[in-house]
Amino acid sequence: MAERSTAAVDVADNGGDEPLSAKADEATTDGTAEAKNAPGESPDGVDDKDVGSPAEPPAPDLHSGHKLAKRYRLEECVTRLDGFSSWRAMDEKLRRAVGVHLLTANHPRARPVLAAARSSALLGDPRFVQVLDAVEEGDFVYVVHEWLPDAVELTALLAAGPMEAHDAFQLVGQLSQAMAAAHREGLAHLRLTPGAVLRSSTGQYRIRGLAVDAALRGITAEHPLRTDTEAIGALLYAALTQRWPYEDDAYGLAGLPKGMGLIAPDQVRAGVHRGLSELAMRALANDGATASRQEPPCTTPDELAKAVAAMPRIMPPEPTFTAPPEYQRTTYQQGTYGRPSARPAPTAPSVMAVPPAPLESRTGRALKWAVSALLIAALGLGSWQLAETLLDNKKTEETDTTRTTDSGSTDKNVLVSGKPLTIAGAQDYDPLGTDGGEKPEAIGNAYDGDASTYWSTQSYYTAKFGALKTGVGVVLDLGKVQQVGSVDVSFLDGTTSVELRTSEDASPPSMPDGFTKVAGGSGTDVTLKPDNPVQARYLLVWLTELPGSGKQYRGKISEIKVTS
Repeated sequence: MAERSTAAVDVADNGGDEPLSAKADEATTDGTAEAKNAPGESPDGVDDKDVGSPAEPPAPDLHSGHKLAKRYRLEECVTRLDGFSSWRAMDEKLRRAVGVHLLTANHPRARPVLAAARSSALLGDPRFVQVLDAVEEGDFVYVVHEWLPDAVELTALLAAGPMEAHDAFQLVGQLSQAMAAAHREGLAHLRLTPGAVLRSSTGQYRIRGLAVDAALRGITAEHPLRTDTEAIGALLYAALTQRWPYEDDAYGLAGLPKGMGLIAPDQVRAGVHRGLSELAMRALANDGATASRQEPPCTTPDELAKAVAAMPRIMPPEPTFTAPPEYQRTTYQQGTYGRPSARPAPTAPSVMAVPPAPLESRTGRALKWAVSALLIAALGLGSWQLAETLLDNKKTEETDTTRTTDSGSTDKNVLVSGKPLTIAGAQDYDPLGTDGGEKPEAIGNAYDGDASTYWSTQSYYTAKFGALKTGVGVVLDLGKVQQVGSVDVSFLDGTTSVELRTSEDASPPSMPDGFTKVAGGSGTDVTLKPDNPVQARYLLVWLTELPGSGKQYRGKISEIKVTS
C-alpha cells in the first residue's frame, strides 16, 4: 500500500528541493518557512507562502485573457511561485468558473503533476474537488479543476473560533472516510492543511489538491498513510482548540507553548469533548507522542474512520430559545371598539306642541290591519313561487351534469383530463449534494421534445449514489398552480427508479421533504400517475436508484411530458 500510495506523486529529488519527511511539523505545514508565513491561502488550495528553489524554472508568464485550448480563459492569477502559477479561469464552453495550475513543459515536475492529476481524476469521488482536465499543450502543462466559489475554507472557519463538538465530529468523520477511500485507490494527499479543506453550504466537507498539491511541490513521504492520518488529527485538534498542535504558529493559528510537547485538547481549552480530544491524540500519535489512556494510535485513515464510527454519535446543539417581543397594544385595541360610547347629555324638552300621531282613529286602525294582511299574503305567495323556481333549476342542473359512460352507467362531475400541460421552466435539484448542482447546463434537454437529447446525473459508485445522498432530480415549473393527472418520464441506459413529488408553494421547497410524494415507479418509460389528480405548480421528478455497473451509475432523462 505504501508503494501504491506514492506512485502518483513520487518525484525524484531533481529540482533542488530537499525532500520533506513525514514528521508532523513538516508534513502538515510544509516546513518552518511556511509556518512562519501563514496569513492566507489562495482560493484554489495553493497558498503563496511556500518557498521554492532558485533552480526551478520561472512560473509561466501569462496574462489575464490568455486562452488555453481555445476554451479556458485565464482571469485572475492567485498564485505564482515555485515554478508554477495558479489561476481562476472561465470555461467558455460550459460557462463556468474553473481553477487552473500551469507549468512549463520543461519543468522537472511537469510529468509527475500530469500523472497525479490523471490518477486523481480517475477516482471520481465527490468528496474531493474534481480534476476536470490534465493537458500538455505546446510549451505548457496545465491541470484544470473545479472552482467552488460558495464553499468556505477551513482556515476561515477556524479564524472565527473553535468548532462545536458536532461540527468537529462531522469534520473528522468525513475527512477520514474520504482519505481512506483515496488510499484504497493508491492516492495520497501529503499536504492536507486547513486551506485544502472546504465546507459547502450544505455542511459537506470537500478536499482539494489530492495528489496534485504534493506533486506541484515535489513532496513525498515514506509513510503516506500515517502522514495523511496525522494531518487529519492536526485539523481535528485545531477545530477543538483553535490552536495548531505544534510549537510554530501556522495558518493564522497560534502554536502550543514551547517546550511542553503535545498537550491533549481538553487540557488546552475548557469544555472540549473528551472523546474527540482522545481521538485527536490517537491520530497525532507519532514520533514519541502517545495517545490518551491505553487506546492504540490510529496510523491510517481507515483506522481513524473506524474509531470515529465506534464513538457515540454527537448530536447538534439544541437551538437557543428567543423570547418573543413584549406585547404591544395596537391602535385597533386602543380604539373605542367594544367600549361604551359616551352618551350625549340630555337636552331640555322642546316647548313646541307635538302633533297627534296619524291613523289613531278606529278607521285608521282598520286600514292598518288590512294593509298588513295584504303584505303578509303577498310575501307568502312570493316565497312559494321562489322555492318552486329554485327546485326546478336544481333538477335541471342535475340532469345537465349527469353524463352517460360507454358502459351505460352515469358519472357526475366528470373531470376533463389528458390535456398536455406546458412546462414553463426547469432546474436541476441536488440539495443533498456537496455543491448543490447536477449538470445544470443540460437541463433543457429533459423537456425539449427531442428524444435524442438528454439530461444526466453525475456518475456514482453505486446505484444508491454511493451512500452520499438519497436522490437527485429535476424540478418542473408549470407557471401556475394547475391540475396534474400524470407525468411520463423516458430514461436511457437502463431501468431507473423515480418518484413524483408536488408543491403548490410560490417557490420550490429547498429540501425534498418539502414536496409531497404522490406517485412512484421504475423502468425505462415510467408513467407517474397519482391516485387522484392533484393541484401543483412545481413537480419534482426525483431519481432514487440509478442504472449502470461498476463505477458508472448514472441516470439519463430523455423526455418528460405532463398531462392534466
